[in-house]
Parts: sequence; C-alpha cells; structure tokens
Amino acid sequence: MSAPTTQEVHGGVPQERRLVTSIPGPRSTALQARKVNAVSAGVGVTLPVYITKAGGGVLVDVDGNHLIDMGSGIAVTTVGNANPMVVAGVQQQVADFTHTCFMVTPYSGYVEVCEALNRLTPGDHEKRSALFNSGAEAVENAVKIARAYTKRQAVVVVEHGYHGRTNLTMALTAKSMPYKHSFGPFAPEVYRVPTSYPFRDRGLKGPEMAQIAISRIEKEIGAGNVAAIIIEPIQGEGGFIVPGDGYYAAMAQFATDNGIVFVADEIQSGFCRTGDWFASEYEGVVPDLITTAKGIAGGMPLAGVTGRAEMMDAVHGGGLGGTYGGNPVACAAALGALRWMEEVDANGLAKAIEAVMLPRLRSMAERFPAIGDVRGRGAMIAIELVKPGTIDPDADLAAALNKHCHMHGVVTLTTGTYGNVFRFLPPLTMPVPLLEEALTILEAGFESLAT
Repeated sequence: MSAPTTQEVHGGVPQERRLVTSIPGPRSTALQARKVNAVSAGVGVTLPVYITKAGGGVLVDVDGNHLIDMGSGIAVTTVGNANPMVVAGVQQQVADFTHTCFMVTPYSGYVEVCEALNRLTPGDHEKRSALFNSGAEAVENAVKIARAYTKRQAVVVVEHGYHGRTNLTMALTAKSMPYKHSFGPFAPEVYRVPTSYPFRDRGLKGPEMAQIAISRIEKEIGAGNVAAIIIEPIQGEGGFIVPGDGYYAAMAQFATDNGIVFVADEIQSGFCRTGDWFASEYEGVVPDLITTAKGIAGGMPLAGVTGRAEMMDAVHGGGLGGTYGGNPVACAAALGALRWMEEVDANGLAKAIEAVMLPRLRSMAERFPAIGDVRGRGAMIAIELVKPGTIDPDADLAAALNKHCHMHGVVTLTTGTYGNVFRFLPPLTMPVPLLEEALTILEAGFESLAT
C-alpha cells in the first residue's frame, strides 16, 4: 500500500523544504537565549530551532522555516506528527478525564493497550503486559521481573548497548559520555559481553561472536547466576549496529537453555520501524520479555514490558506500577497509533523507505570512501564514517556533515559509540520526494566536505 498523502493524514502542513531565514532564525535564537537562562545546562539541544507545527515529513519552526524531519524525535513519531488517529483519541480522552492512576481506579484504555501488545509481539504463548512512562523505566522493570522470576541477580548486556539514563539503566548502558560521565557509582551485578558488530569484527561471523560472548558468561559470571540477558536486536545509540546473522538467535537460545530470561530491548526498533512489527522477527526470535516505548504512542509518553505470563505474573501484587504509568491520555494515543499502523500497512511503508534510502546511500559509498558502512532495515538506516582506507572513526566529518544538513533545512542525527554514525529515522509518513531531497542535500555535503 502506498503512503497516504500528507493532506489526508496531517492536515495543512505543506510538504516542502522552505527556508526563509538562516538556521536557526532570529525567533529561535531568542528562544534559545531564554532556554539558556531557564533550563539546566545539562539538557542539551541538537538543533536549536523551536517548532510550532509538524506533520508528514516536515517540521515548521517559529521563524516559518520548513525542515525535513529525518529523526522522528528519535524514532518516536513513527506514525507522523499529529497523526489524526492519535489526535482524535487524545482529544476525546482529555475531554473525559486525564488521570485517575490505574493502580487506584483503573480504566479500559490501559487494558486495551496491553491486549494489543500481547497480540502484536512475537510468539503465540500466553502473555501479560505492564505499562510505564519511559523506555528506561520499562527496562528497569524488565530486570525486576526477571530477578523475581529466576531468583537470580546478575544481568548481562552487550557492548555498545544503550538502555536508559536511570541509575540501573546507566549501568546497563555502554557509552560513558554523555550518559554516564560523573554520575556513578552505578547499580551492581551488571556484566558486559561482546556483541556482533560486522563492520568491526575482522571477519568473524554472528555465531562466532555469540560463542565468544557465551564463553565469557560461562567463565566469568556463571550461567546459573544470570537472571536476564538484555539485547537490542538492532542497537540504537551504539550506532544502528545490525548484528551478524545468527548472533541474536544464538544468544536467545543460550538464554533458553540455561533458564535465563531473554529480554529484547525494542524501544527504538519496535513498532514497524524496521519493516517488521518488531526487529526480533527478522531472525525468528521470540523473546521472553520485550521492552517498548518511543513509537508506541505517536509522541505521548508511554512504555511497556510484555512477556510470558508466568514471568510477568511472578512479581508480587503491587510490585509493578507507578503514578503515571499507562496514563489514560497516553493509552488513547497508543491505541490510535497502533490502529494506524495496522490499517495502512506501516511495515510496507518502512520497506518502501528502505528501498529508496539504501540504494542512494550505497551509491554515495561508492563515490565517497569516507562512508565505511551502510546498514539498517526499514526506516532505521545508518552510515558509518571513517578515515578513508581505514576503519578509524571520523567523528569530525560526521559533525561537519550534520551541521551542513541542519543549515540546509534537514534535521539529521549522529550517534554511535565513536560519534561517527549518521542515523536516519524518517517518519513513515515521509513523502518520497522529500526523502530524496534530504539525501541529495546529504550528498552535496559529502561533495563539499569529503572530497
């Protein structure tokens, strides 16, 4: 199915890149000055343009500039900004009530979202879900569930992984700056083992990297001490690392064989982002628990843990929850977003974006040796930049290209342990001409900066 037109989905946001001032413009600059005086310096901003409206593949700022959105608020507005199905659900729910706390007096929206998650996540086993506010909160609760079920304490994560900014999830996260620097000490009983990073694994295949990781677990931790193994099927902040075929499945099988809860962190890769409902499906992996957030609710704060009923029910009554978890407005947004994904074949839209992006980026890689790798699936695509002829990261070039794109009206994001990866997360409502234009601007950046 082809993507609906932006007029049908998002109302009157013109789907064109239009620059009427420099980037940032004078009004954004004035707001940024106010931000500096009012907001903690610890809250950084990638591109200080202040947005007033968004839809389709466009962000409109306070100066009237129309920018191409290649980030979706870091994979959050997968269904597009102000998606009508999300808006309608939110408006109706706000008019009815905004909060009761599900743990005090519950409501049907929470139950309906959990039913949808149980239905859509991989596997036909009996499942349960619980809702929270953020991805980090979901991951932290997945650890709680795994420990309650197994009566074990150790948690295994992999190199380059990112799982959040709370104390426990900082311990789970690999990268120090900016996520962990100066914030320790961190939670104990967290262990890190090698991942599969094909571009940097010197020819080792996915199953070989899995065996290295498994050997580390067996020798240094003891499989019988491990409550959970937590892995992103495609790593997000680590650099959109797609593991070599067989790695992810081998790690899941090792967990099953040893009574370890296998947790798929699908917070960035879930909800049709990769061309499947969940990226775990690519290798046919059925995780014990799946953590979700970001794309679940069209921009409203919501997260979930979904998993095997016997695991989810192992926690004592009252052990899971939180004042705002599964807020009724956020649940209404999620039900609208999930309905949209099913009705328009969102996976097909993600694959159509891949079909445009990968050939263009691979063509650029042939022209520009600074592109060391092109990878990803669906609308979760990345290029890794290196010093030509090496695999040495080139974070400076990544920063310069990012600035070029920003100044020309394309919102792009860099990522990766080494800061040298461009990640592309366009909303699935992105019109193809805008997508092509964004790639043309990136290519022009390479022509001016990398030749």
